[in-house]
Amino acid sequence: MKEHALFINTSGENHLLTAYDQETYRRLCQTLELPREEVLWDQAERHRQALSQADYLFSTWGMPALTEEQIRDYLPRLKAVFYAAGSVQEFARPFLNRGVKVFSAWAANAVPVAEFTVAQIILAGKGFFQGTRRMERGGREAFAAYAHSFPCNYNVKVGILGAGMIGSLVLRMLQSYQLETLCYDPFASDEKLSALGTRRASLEEIFSQCQTISNHIANRPATQGMLTYRLFSLMGENTTFINTGRGAQVVEEDLVRALREKPDRTALLDVTWPEPPEKDSPLWTMENVVLSPHIAGSMNNEVARMGAYMAEEFAAFSQGLPCRYEVTLASLETMA
Repeated sequence: MKEHALFINTSGENHLLTAYDQETYRRLCQTLELPREEVLWDQAERHRQALSQADYLFSTWGMPALTEEQIRDYLPRLKAVFYAAGSVQEFARPFLNRGVKVFSAWAANAVPVAEFTVAQIILAGKGFFQGTRRMERGGREAFAAYAHSFPCNYNVKVGILGAGMIGSLVLRMLQSYQLETLCYDPFASDEKLSALGTRRASLEEIFSQCQTISNHIANRPATQGMLTYRLFSLMGENTTFINTGRGAQVVEEDLVRALREKPDRTALLDVTWPEPPEKDSPLWTMENVVLSPHIAGSMNNEVARMGAYMAEEFAAFSQGLPCRYEVTLASLETMA
């Protein structure tokens, strides 16, 4: 007899059908009774019987944050939640406290972020971002002159802040380039950093020595506001700061001050705080700032990768095999 599962979300306007595409859905239905229509939590009472029989929940962005009492009352048989997205900080603890396993596709969501970041690192090494703006004003020669002021992408230092899932993948991808990487991560072991082809460094070393710096530090209360003028002021000539992590870690006025002091510095910001920036934020108009609308993570076809990861994780879990992407109370303390 097949076990029972449900798709669940807070709104009908969600990515469930994209995350769990037809191929992934077909795979899940081989071993599960899984209706294609999702349960919307604001209609939970209407679905109480189905919820009471659910052994597993599958979701993505829009997963409801339930209390322990709601989990006990509505989901008495629940064994595990499979989340086809990244951070589970908003909902995981009550489930874990109730003994329900939680699995996240953060590794799948890390792939497009890492690809986006590495592309920006390599383009930044050629002066591409400010160069295109200089060409608009001064023509091809202005871009060429600016690009020739860079050491480019051979035997230069790149700093990676955070060796979590995304930072680690960025470091692995950068191993195919002739670059020296430095990494700040107080939680990563020396063995892990060595395997990633990088060496441990302080924030001060990275900001003062690296041609390009990319932020992937987990967004926790202790890390908010940690990137300040003291660090940004250390950035050298033509240094680029990339943020595809979280905007709250950056003190905006401090970054703006450092960018104004040395206009050859560049900031590539896929995330800000608040997001988007306030209407009067100078980030909108500064020529050495490039804003993108939080597009580094999974989009369109890429979203289906997350559902596929969760189908694979369910298959391992249901067969008693080792799982790769389980979230625990302990791991929540250091992950994004």
